[in-house]
Amino acid sequence: MRTELAGPTASWNLASDLSQLLEYHFMVNALLAGSVAAVTAGLLGWLMLVRHETFAGHTLAVMAFPGASGAALLGAPAAAGYYAFCGAGALALGSSTQARQGSFRQRSAWIGSVQALALAAGFLFVSAYGGVLGDLEGLLFGNLLGIADGQLVALAALAALTLALLLAIGRPLLFASIDPDAASARGVPVRALASAFLLLLGIAVGSISQITGVLLVFSLLVAPAASAQALTPRPVLSLALTVVLGLLVVWLGLGIAYFSVYPPGFFVASVSFAIYVLARASAALLPRRASDEGDERTLDVQPDELVA
Repeated sequence: MRTELAGPTASWNLASDLSQLLEYHFMVNALLAGSVAAVTAGLLGWLMLVRHETFAGHTLAVMAFPGASGAALLGAPAAAGYYAFCGAGALALGSSTQARQGSFRQRSAWIGSVQALALAAGFLFVSAYGGVLGDLEGLLFGNLLGIADGQLVALAALAALTLALLLAIGRPLLFASIDPDAASARGVPVRALASAFLLLLGIAVGSISQITGVLLVFSLLVAPAASAQALTPRPVLSLALTVVLGLLVVWLGLGIAYFSVYPPGFFVASVSFAIYVLARASAALLPRRASDEGDERTLDVQPDELVA
């Protein structure tokens, strides 16, 4: 008589389900690492959306592919490739910040060209490597359930440094993001701040994508912040809501995956998208404080309040 091992089963008892979820060390590490990633990506993603740099964020996420394949070709640690290419990509994109004074089309074309070059370089490195890039699936979708203690500590330390630097430049960066012309007239170093922000974004993407994968890091960068900004134009409330939604996405996605046979990446991305759809639907039913042809909410910020 053959017996099969029963997997974990969900119930209506949330306390019991949470107890099961926290029973294993790998799940605790996954939840902690996912929480760090959600907070870091959420705050940076919030500013990324305010600055209309979603395409730049996507390009920096794509940099993980040539980074991983280049590191494999050289026999170097994958982390070195992630940071090298994400940092180089941020510097390349930062060199086009003067396009804010020119045309958005020129800047978009430059970002697209950098992304195309990065993908081409990645394919070249894979071809030159001659073997199979073993963790290609992990590169795309991450490995949230295989995070070691050392990886968690390194991720938390780098996230703390990134957020500390972001806090240091936050007020003038927000001013430069909302009204770059007025900020420049007040003596705010707009171009330097733009480059610094992209470099912080690149470093954060390089660290987070090692555990979440290329596709999931972009999901955490965009959806929670976009959902929060759709619901409220108040900056402080919107930032706080971004963090809460990001944590909800990670915990709910991992929780569902634990009681399922399917990978956590699918559920994290699906929950993130579902929350964004609900936020947009809720915003459509609420009274609007709109500009931009009545289609988008604007941040309720007075530029004078942001001058250091």
